[in-house]
Amino acid sequence: QQTGRRYNLFLKRRLRIDKRHESKDSIFFRDGVRRIDFVLSYVDDLNKEWEKKLERRKEFESNLQKAGLELETEDKKESEDGKIYFVKIHAPWEVLITYAEVLNIKVPIRENDIPSRVENPLDCVLTPFRLPERVMHPEPDYFTAPFSKDKQELYLINDESTFFSPSMRNRIVYYILTRCPYGTEEGKKKFGIKRLLNNGTYSAAYPLHDCQYWKKASDPNCDSERYTLYMEWARFLRFYKEQPLDLIRKYYGEKIGIYFAWLGFYTEMLFLAAVVGLICFLYGLFTMDENMSSKEICDPAIGGEIIMCPLCDRDCDYWKLNTTCASSEYSHLFDNVATLFFAIFMGIWVTLFLEFWKRRQARLKYEWDLVDFEEEQQQLQLRPEYEAKCTQKKKNPVTQEMEPYLPLTSQAVRFCISGTTVLFWVSLIIASMIAVIVYRLAVYAAFASLMENTQTLEPISGLLTPQLATSVTASCLNFVIIMILNFLYERIAIWITDMEIPRTHLEYENRLTMKMFLFQFVNYYSSCFYVAFFKGKFVGYPGAYTYMFNRWRNEECDPAGCLIELTTQLTIVMAGKQIWGNIQEAIVPWICNWWGRRKARSNPENLYSRWEQDHDLQIFGALGLFYEYLEMVIQFGFITLFVASFPLAPLLALMNNILEIRVDSWKLTTQYRRPVAAKAHSIGVWQEILNGMAILSVVTNAFIVAFTSDMIPRLVYYYAYSTNDASPMSGYINNSLSVFQIADFPTRNKPKMNPDNFVICRYRDYRYPPDHERKYLHTMQFWHILAAKMAFIIIMEHVVFIVKFFVAWMIPDVPADVKAKIKREKYLTQKILHEYELEKLKEKLCRGDTQATEKEFIATEGKVELSRAM
Repeated sequence: QQTGRRYNLFLKRRLRIDKRHESKDSIFFRDGVRRIDFVLSYVDDLNKEWEKKLERRKEFESNLQKAGLELETEDKKESEDGKIYFVKIHAPWEVLITYAEVLNIKVPIRENDIPSRVENPLDCVLTPFRLPERVMHPEPDYFTAPFSKDKQELYLINDESTFFSPSMRNRIVYYILTRCPYGTEEGKKKFGIKRLLNNGTYSAAYPLHDCQYWKKASDPNCDSERYTLYMEWARFLRFYKEQPLDLIRKYYGEKIGIYFAWLGFYTEMLFLAAVVGLICFLYGLFTMDENMSSKEICDPAIGGEIIMCPLCDRDCDYWKLNTTCASSEYSHLFDNVATLFFAIFMGIWVTLFLEFWKRRQARLKYEWDLVDFEEEQQQLQLRPEYEAKCTQKKKNPVTQEMEPYLPLTSQAVRFCISGTTVLFWVSLIIASMIAVIVYRLAVYAAFASLMENTQTLEPISGLLTPQLATSVTASCLNFVIIMILNFLYERIAIWITDMEIPRTHLEYENRLTMKMFLFQFVNYYSSCFYVAFFKGKFVGYPGAYTYMFNRWRNEECDPAGCLIELTTQLTIVMAGKQIWGNIQEAIVPWICNWWGRRKARSNPENLYSRWEQDHDLQIFGALGLFYEYLEMVIQFGFITLFVASFPLAPLLALMNNILEIRVDSWKLTTQYRRPVAAKAHSIGVWQEILNGMAILSVVTNAFIVAFTSDMIPRLVYYYAYSTNDASPMSGYINNSLSVFQIADFPTRNKPKMNPDNFVICRYRDYRYPPDHERKYLHTMQFWHILAAKMAFIIIMEHVVFIVKFFVAWMIPDVPADVKAKIKREKYLTQKILHEYELEKLKEKLCRGDTQATEKEFIATEGKVELSRAM
């Protein structure tokens, strides 16, 4: 017995030594030949469901093997924590070619002989921004055709093990996994890995990365594409380099490739907008000293002598206009003639961006073999949740098969509940915005009295006015509320979309997109809309102020206008969102992965298997790209809808996007499991959302220039009311302020103290003075300015829309050279296929086949001639 124990101990030690010599950081089965295309993991927990889960797994894995897949299981004793089983899946050649035909996968038939684009004369200048050719174009360009098992000799099959790329292989395996049955429960046939993941039968299902990101794989058969992507793309030090889009597409699939292509193109186009915006800002900076309005406000003989009416009831005192000197100077940075030019420029820039993106997308569709691509069957297939919850069935008019369906009454009830929930949450946002407005109204008096009575704040009182202090604190509070509501609504949106039971995956994604975008549109932009279009517009005048809820007096704008407050609001919300987004995207996954891997680091690296390393990474879920698009589209709204108030917004967005590309690539390459490759030929429903925002941006910017900035009142004064030919804008401040007799103050509004015994005070409006027969009514100048504002809006909108539509009409969606290449490729592909068929028929004739074959030969020859003629 003792001898037996010694022998067992010897075997265990020998096994441990062998394991330490044999590295498990491999993407192959134990034989080192068959590639691991997918991995399933599960924990064998002994609970009530244990037997049911075991039965499901047995049935599922048995059916996978019947479908032709090969499985290899790693026992839990081999895993790091001793709890997780791993099932490795390999798709042999016969399975790959069968499903390549089913999925209509295009494969190479001949190397592309169409000449590449003419060399760019700026290539020598752009060389520092280029990547090596092997990285940019990891594969030669081929003519392709849909795979067919009957024509295998037609395709360029040099090596069966590498003919289908790893991303194609994991897509094929995932297709089988989502359709493989695992038994019958409650009289219904159950199938698909998604259900098995949902009910806990398996804990994870994922394809493997091909190596560790920081070093190449030791296996010479491995391409180490993950390492290449990390070194050339996913490091911040490569921020100035172009993106290896073909390699991204090869490794992650077209859906992720098209996102990074769009993000990169958007960032490139932002460079032009950022440069023009910076020039407009610098124009405002260099002309600050020439601004007559701020000169008059800061002049002790003008602004120092003008006594302004109190900004709140009872507690606020009279104040001198020159106390707003600093804020009036800063407002000129954004409120000048360049603002109008930039608003018009951005209206045209948006059109150029969308039209040129269509062209870029068309080129990618050609280069990535997506020209004839229709939405993948995987996207259009019925969702397992739909099949599980829809008990009634009806005949499909196309397939003539019985399919589950949701009765109209059930759909109507679900839509009503969904619509009511969305309206409730939108109302909640509006209520929170009103709460912030109430905060602004309530704390203004507190800030005013605090700054007047606190000696320590006196040195900065010129810069930090009560208006600015209220605006900054309210913007910060608003940002915190936005993030909290956003966090809560994300979960609500997914819940109500699940409750609607959309029929297909595409339908599910589109419905969720519209709900999330509607909510985030209201959530992020409502405060900016308030400052831009409502603040200071419904104030009334001293003695007849308007009140919110008959308690809080409505806010007034600064004498220099509300534009500087809109700029503050936009900067805080936009910059805060971008900083928080990058922290959430980069730091949180890194901390989670570090925490998950802390035990594995104490063990030898060669015992930490490739499938366990990937299992410990974060999951890039089905909605991973959805959140990336949503973040960028919300940013797009900030730089288009309100850009007239902040010309530096495109520059902030450009700086963020340069970082965003590298953060997204870094987290995808290093912190997340490899996503299942999926096809996509466009950015989908986001294109329509961008088009809608582009049209809305013209309207909002026209209204901002007309009603939020002071440009139109200044122009009206310059051309119609100025009396000084030498300096036309002198006297504008005095002209824009009306006179109020303090004796006319009702008790509710009158300040408690008037130590200097002021008789009159001034306020921002165009009303008749107290000694006029039309006392405190609007003057004709008010109506002239209003008419000029309306005329400006109509003219600006029409001019920009005409230019937009003309530019869109002038720029074709598909470049001429791409159209020619598509036709040429179709012709050559057709010709190659026809010649192949012809050779086959000739062989049949040589073997002495029947008359039917002769007719087939003549028909095929005719088809070739027809193809040439076309």
